[in-house]
Amino acid sequence: MKHFFVVAGGKIEDVFVCRTLREQTDKFVIAVDSGMEFFYRSWIKPDVIVGDFDSVGAEVFSYFRSQPDIRWKELEPVKDETDTEAAVRLALAMGAEEITLLGATGSRMDHALGNIGLLGIGLEAGVPMDIRDARNRIRMTDKDLVIRREEQAGTYVSLLPCAGAVEHLTLTGFKYPLTDYCLTGFSSLGISNQIAEEEGRIAFKGGILLVIESRDAL
Repeated sequence: MKHFFVVAGGKIEDVFVCRTLREQTDKFVIAVDSGMEFFYRSWIKPDVIVGDFDSVGAEVFSYFRSQPDIRWKELEPVKDETDTEAAVRLALAMGAEEITLLGATGSRMDHALGNIGLLGIGLEAGVPMDIRDARNRIRMTDKDLVIRREEQAGTYVSLLPCAGAVEHLTLTGFKYPLTDYCLTGFSSLGISNQIAEEEGRIAFKGGILLVIESRDAL
């Protein structure tokens, strides 16, 4: 499977990102603008660099400009999409079969929420896509989902509806089960559930779910 990693310029915990990249052998890595800073300090060479380069240091930019075998996609500073969105669309155009966003969360909530919205691009394209950081894994799905407890990314599983209500939601194997429930917005009912059995099953008909696996800070 052609797994693309898009490393943006949000909060990056180097140990986590290095380990995540190292664990995937068949991968293609895209650095997005100031995400280049991580690659510079970690001595890792990305395959492609994307951005308008308005937020990366001159030393880092010059260093990667001097490196051979790196492809570049330079963007106009004034545009209708973020650099990260451009990188996601490039990954799809290059044949990505799975996409993971790293450095996509952090102190800028507008960027974090915008990046979460980008998961819908993968959903529409039929390409599995997630956002990961050291304490969270975020996915968007319009189909049933099974999460094995031994494989889950964290302690909690939270569910939020996207683009309207999620109909006939049934949760089995969870500490707080649900049966044939209509999950709507303006409610925190789906927050901080836990898998109580070997696997948690999420079934629904109609709607789109945001699935967040998370843990408290270490």
